[in-house]
Amino acid sequence: MFEPFAPFVPSGFQVKVAVEPWERAAAARLRRQVFCEEQALFAGDDRDAVDDVAIPLVAVSLFGVAADAVVGTVRIHEAEPGLWWGSRLAVAPECRKVGALGAALIRLAVSSAHARGCTRFLAHVQSQNAPLFQRLHWRTLAEIELHGRPHHHMQADLAFYPPFAAPETGFLALRRAA
Repeated sequence: MFEPFAPFVPSGFQVKVAVEPWERAAAARLRRQVFCEEQALFAGDDRDAVDDVAIPLVAVSLFGVAADAVVGTVRIHEAEPGLWWGSRLAVAPECRKVGALGAALIRLAVSSAHARGCTRFLAHVQSQNAPLFQRLHWRTLAEIELHGRPHHHMQADLAFYPPFAAPETGFLALRRAA
């Protein structure tokens, strides 16, 4: 009777600091889904001591102009003066083909840390994601193993990430045309 149709994928996303309780809760759920259920890197929960000091960032899908759901997240924290880390980058499976969310979250992570005095930004990146980071002006410092998986210890080139002083409002990321 009815022809099958593709699921709705929003064309716009607000990438910003998670300021609302529902955004923080949804970011935690997405991380558990990706790192505990899908990848089995952690048992039960991926939360650690970094979460006590980290700033969570989110990509929120937009339905028209209204916020709909958290479909991407990453956290950033300052480990020591000037040294910032990004970790737990996750994008919902149904939005991975969007093509802009991971890059937008990385851009906000580094640029907002840069605005807060970052002089060096690092991350441990799963090896399969290293090419994305390299395209975004990161370099591999070492190849290591974490949580039983190969990772790259990487550093962002801050010259490509101008300071962004309004991470609470963030910016709009648009879905790439298929």
